[in-house]
Amino acid sequence: MTDRDDELAQYAADQELNLYKEYRDVIRLFRYIVETDRRFYLANSVEMVTHHETGDTYFELLLEDAWVWDVFRTSRFIQRARILSFRDINIEELPNRDDSDMPADGPHVPPLTE
Repeated sequence: MTDRDDELAQYAADQELNLYKEYRDVIRLFRYIVETDRRFYLANSVEMVTHHETGDTYFELLLEDAWVWDVFRTSRFIQRARILSFRDINIEELPNRDDSDMPADGPHVPPLTE
């Protein structure tokens, strides 16, 4: 590995660590964790609609007041998002924000690599 490769690897690791720290700071602001095959979200409102069309099934998610785990976004806070997926979607309701039993990093932490 060259010095430049080392610098790029360190930059990527620093970006992931900063994203994890941001996640840890904001998780208590949200009610739901949403995992799709492409992204990880925190949201305060989640609506899922299952569509069955021409033999295919897909899911439509509508999120409001959300945060997205994406190291490449400059702003991870989203007012509204519409997500379509042909794969499994996991939606988990977080404990009450006042619940002191929730670990500091929340009930689930996304992997530090994408």
